[in-house]
Amino acid sequence: MPINIEMPKLSDTMTEGTIVRWLKKEGDQVEIGDILAEIETDKATMEMEAFDEGTLSQITVAEGGKGAVGAVIATLLEEDEEPGSAPTSSAPPAAAAALATASAAVNNPTPPAAPTSTPTAAPPVTASGGRIKASPLARKIAAANGVDLSTLTGTGPGGRIVKADVLSAPSGGTAATPAASGATAPAPVAISPVVSGEDTKIELSGMRKVIADRLLTSKTTIPHFYLHLEVDAAPLMALRKQVNAQAEATHGNKYSVNDFVVKALINATLAVPEVNASFNGDHIVQFAHVGVSVAVAVDEGLVTPVVKNANTKSLLEISKEIKDLAVRARDKKLLPNEFDGGTVTISNLGAWGIESFDAIINPPQAVILSVSAIVEKPVVKDGQIVPGLRMNLGVSCDHRVVDGAIGAKFLSEIKRLIENPALMLV
Repeated sequence: MPINIEMPKLSDTMTEGTIVRWLKKEGDQVEIGDILAEIETDKATMEMEAFDEGTLSQITVAEGGKGAVGAVIATLLEEDEEPGSAPTSSAPPAAAAALATASAAVNNPTPPAAPTSTPTAAPPVTASGGRIKASPLARKIAAANGVDLSTLTGTGPGGRIVKADVLSAPSGGTAATPAASGATAPAPVAISPVVSGEDTKIELSGMRKVIADRLLTSKTTIPHFYLHLEVDAAPLMALRKQVNAQAEATHGNKYSVNDFVVKALINATLAVPEVNASFNGDHIVQFAHVGVSVAVAVDEGLVTPVVKNANTKSLLEISKEIKDLAVRARDKKLLPNEFDGGTVTISNLGAWGIESFDAIINPPQAVILSVSAIVEKPVVKDGQIVPGLRMNLGVSCDHRVVDGAIGAKFLSEIKRLIENPALMLV
């Protein structure tokens, strides 16, 4: 009987996948182990392997289409089997309906309807028949959020209802009294942008949705605080030059500045283990090993593959692993488990010439190190102004886990190691 090929669960947080490309077409023979398609998950684009053999009879989700985990995306026929009725999806009805809708949208794209003129609504009136005084922006926001202007008391000139009055009102209800004691702050109102016919609508990829959700969660639920230090990068640059000269004659690996900073981060995390932790409700989890999540820019956004058990690895092993992870991240070849096990994160924007920035914590971790460009600038040394190479480091901390003094100790230890880089090689 026909064999259902279902949307696989390729990551622990994946709920649906997008078919980026079919590597087999209908009528092709399929062997066990063949790569059938490339699927975009919430973390990366990954290959889907065949676990059965036969003839690919029907593709039910075209390239660009989405399918819920467990939904049927294709059908495989065994040898000498004739095509029969379409197999039934093992996905729930709602998921199957969503899959069909997505597939239809891909195969039968419908251009947006031409905008039509909308008659101007009559201005709202009060119960007594008088015209409500409200600003045009207040009227627009009220209409979009279902707020009855007649229930609001304006705080603008002459009692006019203004934007703030509408934003402080619940949907369809009356505004909260500003002077009310102990009043809860209103939830922010999402205001859609005004879109013209020349603007472009870009659908969110699965990865971009995850980035948006995780960073919003981080900034709204984690109490961030930020620390900065300027470090002398000259000793590090001198040692790197010597090490690379020797490496070229032996194993050929070229060390980047980031390799040394990652090593400093690992050693500092071991020296200040309080930062190698995560807030977990009524307790804090302190990790036994250091897993470094390395932020890598890709076309769809940002991914953070992990150098696992980094505290057990040499500078050479770390350098090679980071290069390999970065290449495969950009080629969309990372595996789901290569995103697991991170306990601290490093984000380096030095290659773009950024001289200072604050990174957003990568939950559920408690710290993220931001690394900026090495800049040649005048510095004061022994009372004299001399040329120097300086680099700004920042650390963003979860104040539920890390207090200011601990964060300062951690960042100072990274500075000490970068300014005395030979200590990282012993």
